[in-house]
Amino acid sequence: MLRHLSTYLFLTRGMVCFPLSFYDAQVLGTRASTLTARTTTTAGKSNRGAFVTCFSASDPVIERLSAFGAYVAECLPKYVQEVRVGHVKELEICIHPDGVVPVLSFLKNHHNAQFVNLSDITAIDVPSRQYRFEIVYNLLSLRYNSRIRVLTYTDEVTPIDTSCSVFQASNWYEREVWDMYGVYFADHPDLRRILTDYGFQGHPQRKDFPLSGYTEMRFDDEYKRVVIEPVELTQEFRKFEFKSPWETFPAFRDPNEANKAKLLEDKKADQVAEKPKIKDK
Repeated sequence: MLRHLSTYLFLTRGMVCFPLSFYDAQVLGTRASTLTARTTTTAGKSNRGAFVTCFSASDPVIERLSAFGAYVAECLPKYVQEVRVGHVKELEICIHPDGVVPVLSFLKNHHNAQFVNLSDITAIDVPSRQYRFEIVYNLLSLRYNSRIRVLTYTDEVTPIDTSCSVFQASNWYEREVWDMYGVYFADHPDLRRILTDYGFQGHPQRKDFPLSGYTEMRFDDEYKRVVIEPVELTQEFRKFEFKSPWETFPAFRDPNEANKAKLLEDKKADQVAEKPKIKDK
């Protein structure tokens, strides 16, 4: 009878448990030992760069989460590009844009995952990247009390496949991302604005969207109705400089920019020191 029983490998995050067979436990234990502590890259190199975590390689939680990430990566090698553990010890899987539906379907229906709840879909806008938009899917498994993030990327003109066929909750979440960021979801059943007004111009959460907007809505006493007019003080397009010498975390600063800032500070200090003092009369 013992051979018919399952041995469980608990991939634990607090009370998180992913049950696996004895064979899977042995295989994943071997895979986990081959993973580096800082980053795991699969299916080729990603355009997003290497991921860095702040945890020790001996942390059992990180090892088990990495093992489950490696399991997902080997099940879906065509789509999974990188696997990492975030700063709150939650698994993050970075995928190719073509793998949204297959990966979400796998995580929802696989008996070792059962991420049947879609908590949220959001986006991040980084204009300096080739693919400026990062789409984030936050999934929840009630069966194993676990969360996971699935990340993909796109630009202003490339559509992303809708996930409405996998999660019904994607309908309004994707409409919100479309409204705020302008990310187009192909085959969406009702892709229209959900937060802004009819006829709104632009997408407010984009970094290049002016704070004043392009138009304003007000009640006109002369016409006795609501009118929409262009904003007179429209903010010009902003050019962002991300390499600021006043960053909060100097360890992540560009070394060249940091050296320039240091030389500039030293020069100013020398000028102040050489400035002649005013003698008291």
